[in-house]
Amino acid sequence: MSHPGAPARPDGRHTSEFLRIKALAEKGVASAQHSLGFMYVNGQGVPQNFELAVAWYRMAATSGLEQAQYNLGVMYQKGQGVGQDYPQALAWYQRAAEQGYAAAQYNLGWLYAKGQGVPVDVHRAMHWFSQAASQGDPGAQNNLGMMYESGKGVPQDFRLAISWYRKAAEQGYARAQFNLALRYDNGQGVQQDRPQALAWFRKAAEQGYAPAQFNLALRHERGEDVALDMVKAVNWYRKAAAQGHASSQFNLGLIYDGGQGVERDESVALGWFRQAADQGHAGAQDNLGLRHEYGQGVERNAARAAHWYRKAAVQGFASAQYHLGQLIDSGLGADGVDADRAQAAAWYRKAAEQGHLRAQFDLGLCYESGAGVDADMQAALHWYLRAAEQDYAAAQYKVGALFDRDDSGGADQHACDWYTKAARQGHALAQFALGLRHDSGQGVPRDYAVAHAWYLAAARQGHARAQFNLGLMYLSGQGVASDALYATLWLQRAAHAGLAGAERYASQASARMNDLQRERCQRELLQAQPSFTAPPAPTHA
Repeated sequence: MSHPGAPARPDGRHTSEFLRIKALAEKGVASAQHSLGFMYVNGQGVPQNFELAVAWYRMAATSGLEQAQYNLGVMYQKGQGVGQDYPQALAWYQRAAEQGYAAAQYNLGWLYAKGQGVPVDVHRAMHWFSQAASQGDPGAQNNLGMMYESGKGVPQDFRLAISWYRKAAEQGYARAQFNLALRYDNGQGVQQDRPQALAWFRKAAEQGYAPAQFNLALRHERGEDVALDMVKAVNWYRKAAAQGHASSQFNLGLIYDGGQGVERDESVALGWFRQAADQGHAGAQDNLGLRHEYGQGVERNAARAAHWYRKAAVQGFASAQYHLGQLIDSGLGADGVDADRAQAAAWYRKAAEQGHLRAQFDLGLCYESGAGVDADMQAALHWYLRAAEQDYAAAQYKVGALFDRDDSGGADQHACDWYTKAARQGHALAQFALGLRHDSGQGVPRDYAVAHAWYLAAARQGHARAQFNLGLMYLSGQGVASDALYATLWLQRAAHAGLAGAERYASQASARMNDLQRERCQRELLQAQPSFTAPPAPTHA
């Protein structure tokens, strides 16, 4: 509600309008008392003075003027000119609401919905929102839509939610326009209509509603329903970020960090990450933690890293929980972070229970080795399996290795199956394990050719024992044609890795080579990897 009022005169004397209203107010005219209070609140014609505003509002409110009762309630709710007092706010709203004053009905509904000054009562909230909505109050109409959408205080009804959202949206109420856009976007309560959704998002965004601006920015960044346009994306993100929208600030940080559609600027990125982090954005806090841990754009500082990780971790952000666990697990001591295996395991567990793959794997390691927890092979297997089922090769290998230790029926087959999953993803330890199994016939038919292929796959990745076993196979002609050159090459690589006995066998193989083979061997050993061809790793085992 607005009231006319002349500005204060430059000489500090009161305006004639103020003096006229004040004279009426002092005669007990309630509307003038209310207007005078309004002038004091807004500094219209007089210096702003909340205490005097409350005094004049109270006089008018006591006379029964519903507008004054409402505004006095606002002063109590905000703590302006009086101590913040929700029960008093509620009492004055109640008096105005019972006279049919829509704004008071809306605020009364809000207090009941939020439990401010009164226990939460969704039915009373619904009642007062309905009263205000029936008078056309768009905020109340939007809130009714939200209650019908969520089923709070009423049976869930998406169609009624849409109806109330539309009433408010058509009055230009930005939040309702945004909510209506969401419903058109996902087809909830209305036939999905992406262009209609986009139109409502745009209406809300153009009114300055930050969540809608963020939504439009995302669409332009991804090219969803609109042309991919990073300039427009950055523009909408900036508008929302300037209002303190944390996710927009975070996304701007990512854009400047990656130089997507803008010139890469790590310092600008860091500034946006900090703004988002200071508002409690968990992703930004985790990002700052990583930067401090590894010294990216900031001084390396483990204690600062732990500070930011912890802020995000206590919000339940799985990535930060894992990173905090790792930091504590490593224990940098002098950098302000002491090693604490039990605490590290506890953070791994929090992240693992949310499905964080690496946390599941590391928690498995903790249980297998007894680091921070009591050693428990069943618990280790449980967490390795959780990660292995997400196709994490290291976890698949660990599952295979645990079954390898199990003497119960079927364990050999389980071990082989999991080794194979990991080996096909290039995991060298699993490839070597499969080579051993086929070499010895453990759990699978003995097949030297298949053993050779898996040893070769692991050997090419630098696995010393696979190189040694492969060299012996070439030396003896087991699973492959005997070849002194190949035997020497692989045995020499194993010897360079420090494997005991490899040098002796390499000498035996070398003694069998002719001069041409010795020349080639010298050339090959000078290279990082042997260039000679050999049978490929099998696609079955």
